[in-house]
Amino acid sequence: MFIHAGLSPRRGPDGAATLTLPMGDSVMALVAAEDIGRTAYGIFQAGARFINRTIGLAGTHATGRQLAALFTKVLGEPVAYRPMTHDQLRAAGFPDAEELGNMFQFFTEAAATFVGNRDLNLIRTLNPRLQPLEDWLLKHRAQ
Repeated sequence: MFIHAGLSPRRGPDGAATLTLPMGDSVMALVAAEDIGRTAYGIFQAGARFINRTIGLAGTHATGRQLAALFTKVLGEPVAYRPMTHDQLRAAGFPDAEELGNMFQFFTEAAATFVGNRDLNLIRTLNPRLQPLEDWLLKHRAQ
């Protein structure tokens, strides 16, 4: 999301880095794309235990402020979090802005259920290589 959707921190006219996301104070579930297949493999390896079950996938649960703090640590400079509204994102005028605004609206309005259905401890048993967000950010820092 951060790289392909262009939602990574941006520099303002004053040179300060800001992470602008439409999530208010909500918690969001995030996962590295590489971990999706690894976790699915772990589910298949577990055998019958997960038949007819839904496993919500996440590698990290974080608020916008927590994400900005991680970016600050990884980039070695302050990154401020600035919330925006879902409508502001939908009106941003770049490809997929409307879809991203809708996605974030779902994430924030259904945060308790959406995040609550993603058990990080269970996912780590299925995928012991699950990447902490900080490690993923370090690996992709240049992007």
